[in-house]
Amino acid sequence: MEEAVVINPFVVGKYLSDKYFCDRSEETAFLRKQIQNGRDVALISPRRIGKSGLIQHFFNQPDFKEQYYTFFVDIYATTSFAEFVYLLGKEIYEQLKPLSTQWKERFFQIISSFRVGFKLDPMTGTPSLDLGLGDIQTPQATLDEIFAYIEEADKPCVIAIDEFQQIGEYAEKNVEALLRTKIQRCHRAQFIFAGSKRHMMSNMFNSPSKPFYQSAISMGLEPIPVDIYSDFAMNLFEERGKHIEREVVEEVWLMFNGYTWFVQMMMNELFALTMPNGACTREMIDEARRNVIMSQENSYKDILSQLPPKQKIVLQAIAKEGLAQNITSSKFIKKYNMTSASSVQAAVKLLLKNDLITQTGTGYRVYDFFLSEWLATAY
Repeated sequence: MEEAVVINPFVVGKYLSDKYFCDRSEETAFLRKQIQNGRDVALISPRRIGKSGLIQHFFNQPDFKEQYYTFFVDIYATTSFAEFVYLLGKEIYEQLKPLSTQWKERFFQIISSFRVGFKLDPMTGTPSLDLGLGDIQTPQATLDEIFAYIEEADKPCVIAIDEFQQIGEYAEKNVEALLRTKIQRCHRAQFIFAGSKRHMMSNMFNSPSKPFYQSAISMGLEPIPVDIYSDFAMNLFEERGKHIEREVVEEVWLMFNGYTWFVQMMMNELFALTMPNGACTREMIDEARRNVIMSQENSYKDILSQLPPKQKIVLQAIAKEGLAQNITSSKFIKKYNMTSASSVQAAVKLLLKNDLITQTGTGYRVYDFFLSEWLATAY
């Protein structure tokens, strides 16, 4: 069934199975070791490099699934503590729904805040959760119920919270301390705190003044080595009756510094462009890149339309530079007709906060490689 559904083996933005996941064997083993030895993990790495896929790959190991209940919550889009609690409770229920265990039956008995959303299908009698964010009236009380419920689990739980640094942006100022206290008292669960804003995550887990100080083993994530990814890509082509030279894969990998999402997006398009029983050549790379950018163009226009003029000018300038250095220098300011160094600094601060640019050891670049090229050529 899987083979019939997955026409293009270069899956983007989701995890399907080991077959379509490249390597990360050492990282998976590291996570397993920490969790099985009772240690929480702070997984800190840039966005689009594959941390969410790694966690889901780890959770999908057959023997691990037998030993633990696993829950994955992405809080990137949340803006409040109530949203966090809502997503956590909803994820636990969705994962339990297919199971027939006593622990599942206890869900609405213990988490009484969710009873308002409990519904039975009148035709099949199947239970469902029809709960809105507005139904979470007292998030701290609901969180207490969720942790009380976890403590009754019939096997250990592992809870992964993706983009964990987002809790530092909530209007409520005591969320870190509250969560730390709950987690310390929870004996039936281990946690993986994943985050892409390295400065914020490092401050959370390495600053003595912070509640989560030294509470988790820190773990970084580097790009998959080019030789390993090349073998992976070539094998997927060959399995589907197509061919690609190693040099083509390596060129794509280098084009995006090995960032998984961007490389996979390009390989997905190159696979689509390659005829059955045909070969993918270097000449197809430019076409593939243009196609990917065109498919994203409307979303890029939306991004620009929502930016204030000063931020837009700075974003475009960084895109044209590729890697922008000395952005407050008079030379840079004059080149792109900016007003002052202070206005550039203010714009950069907001662009960084919104993940539109990223800071490297030597300068700034637009985070999305495709957006960068679109900005550099279209404006």
